[in-house]
Amino acid sequence: MNKNNIKIVAADMGYGHQRPAHALRHLSSESVYNINNYLNIPEWEKEYWEKSLKSYEKISRLKKVPLFGSLVFKVMDAFQKIKPLYPFRDLSRPTIQQKYFYSFIKKGLGSDLVKKIDKDNSIFLTTFFVAAYIAEYHNFSGDIYCVVCDTDASRAWAPLNPRNSRIKYFLPSEKVKERFLMYGMREENLYVTGFPLPKELVGENKNEIKKQLKRRIINLDPEKKYRNEYKNLLKSIIPDLNISNTNKEPLTITFAVGGAGAQKEIGKKLLEELIIPIKNNEIKLNLVAGVRTEVRDYFNNCIKENNLLNQIDKVQVIFERKKDNYFEEFNKVLKKTDILWTKPSELSFFCALGLPIIITSPIGSQEDFNRNWIISMGGGVDSLEIDHVEEWLPDLIKSGRLARAAVDGFLNAENEGVLNIEKVLNFDK
Repeated sequence: MNKNNIKIVAADMGYGHQRPAHALRHLSSESVYNINNYLNIPEWEKEYWEKSLKSYEKISRLKKVPLFGSLVFKVMDAFQKIKPLYPFRDLSRPTIQQKYFYSFIKKGLGSDLVKKIDKDNSIFLTTFFVAAYIAEYHNFSGDIYCVVCDTDASRAWAPLNPRNSRIKYFLPSEKVKERFLMYGMREENLYVTGFPLPKELVGENKNEIKKQLKRRIINLDPEKKYRNEYKNLLKSIIPDLNISNTNKEPLTITFAVGGAGAQKEIGKKLLEELIIPIKNNEIKLNLVAGVRTEVRDYFNNCIKENNLLNQIDKVQVIFERKKDNYFEEFNKVLKKTDILWTKPSELSFFCALGLPIIITSPIGSQEDFNRNWIISMGGGVDSLEIDHVEEWLPDLIKSGRLARAAVDGFLNAENEGVLNIEKVLNFDK
């Protein structure tokens, strides 16, 4: 299969669907299509998607409002809640959420885009489950593939009639495959590939991961506790690693907010609590605003208040107006990052890059599962009270705990998702 035959479809909703689509963009000769935002989208469809997105973002931000906000969020979250994996049982019964989406699909939602991109022998590759529903319902002529973008998936990810569906799934793990079998999917339509991480961060034969891990392990283990205890393991992974190297650089922390701009206050608090090591060039802080201008302005005000304007060697805001530019810039920043500090979104999978994650509070059922997955991989730790970060973060570093998380994430989580997807598609490079 070549670039001319693959159509990639995402959804312009936060970053969760577009980030993996960006990692797969080289598979197509065309730009990534967004099911809810493309040239000449029918006005009624655009209005439908805009209302849905605004409602979600508003409710996400409401969660921090005592009582009322929390209650509203819990009601919304109940519709997308993931049920416990055990015991194994039949979970194929459709949900209210699915029936809601299908009611609009039957009215023609998405049919315009399907007609535009449907060509002989083409493949519909999407990172958004509703787009997969749409392609199947409106009779897209070629194969339909859907990439699961979280560490587990609710019933909504599988189609209304899973046993008769021709949608094929790229799954992050064997456990999620078991989940989809309980949803009623046929096994021949399920491929365990792992999440598609950016190729520029993985490299050929994982050489880019190992290059960054070699540099990062020195910063994360200044007391050499982890390196001395696990030197044989480290040598097997990175043969040219100098176990006794003490050429430590400033520790680089990248704090990333979600697509709805939630938890930006944590970034401000990090800057305030770590101001002394930042000013002493012991820590560099990247505050990731993504494409949110209000978050960029909020972070810039924080920097100004702490007298760090124009000192990008100490703290900088990562912001781009377009999402593709943001993803590219973010990936560049990660190459120089030692710790990724974020809520457990699709970025949970980035622990597979040997990048330890400090996990902020999950927002919703889906992120609870993502958080548990990071912990089970050994790829990160929960954030403690941010008010005392200047005490507990140095202790984590000195103990070698985050160095261990970097290595465990690399070893235990799948990091060649793009390559595995290319193999299933028989992609001609």
